[in-house]
Amino acid sequence: MGTLFVVGTPIGNLGDITARAISVLGQAGLIAAEDTRVTRRLLNHLGIKTRLTSYHAHNWRARLPYLLDALASGDVALVVDAGMPAVSDPGSQLVSGAAAAGFPVEVVPGASALTAALAVSGFNADTFFFEGFLPRRPNERRARLRSVGLLPVTLVLFEAPHRLRATLADILAELGDREVAVCRELTKLYQEVFRGTLSQALEHFQVPLGEFVLVVQGAPGGGPIGGPPEAQLEEARRQLAGLRAEGMRGRDAVARVAEALGMPKNAVYRIWLETGRRRA
Repeated sequence: MGTLFVVGTPIGNLGDITARAISVLGQAGLIAAEDTRVTRRLLNHLGIKTRLTSYHAHNWRARLPYLLDALASGDVALVVDAGMPAVSDPGSQLVSGAAAAGFPVEVVPGASALTAALAVSGFNADTFFFEGFLPRRPNERRARLRSVGLLPVTLVLFEAPHRLRATLADILAELGDREVAVCRELTKLYQEVFRGTLSQALEHFQVPLGEFVLVVQGAPGGGPIGGPPEAQLEEARRQLAGLRAEGMRGRDAVARVAEALGMPKNAVYRIWLETGRRRA
């Protein structure tokens, strides 16, 4: 029986790969890669000849049985183009599938754009909210920003260059002119960290190039430590009232609002019960 190794790879600078990652990639019987062309370049740099197969968001259902069969006879390493698998990248289905089938799963930690951006941003990272990639459709993106923008903690977002300006403009419109650190091409030759307000970032990035991580100042104020801010509670009450009026079941309404606002389900459930008693 083999082991599934979840392997972190460099996010830019190839020197950031760990000695353990090199060893695992060299000894595995098969490497499941998001893009085999990208991973082959890394393996060629390391002098590793391990066999590759593709595993990504568009083929994981078809490829999962094949990889589980491969695990029955040897180790499999899971990698993505850059960073840690399953963090805003494919991989969670293979990890859960392998674990459910009884195969050992081990993580080989590596570089992460999330933690790298937080560390270099200068923002308080004791508590933060990681959103990953916002929805691509403008209306959905702005709605999501209104939800997470209520949180009094640092926000971290990923964004592609062709959507950067639209996303910065939407954050400015929905959250106000907050402080932001825009981290571009982290650890690469043309790395840049812009610190300023959202309006200044829009002026600065006229023709965005590269991959971006945005670290955004959290909402001012907020509720008691460890609890949601009052504005977020009020928004939860409003959404739950609307869903109750539509006839949605309590469990479904609570799950939807908790996901939309990034709140614990038990906190949303208490609001559901409170609003129900008031109606009675």
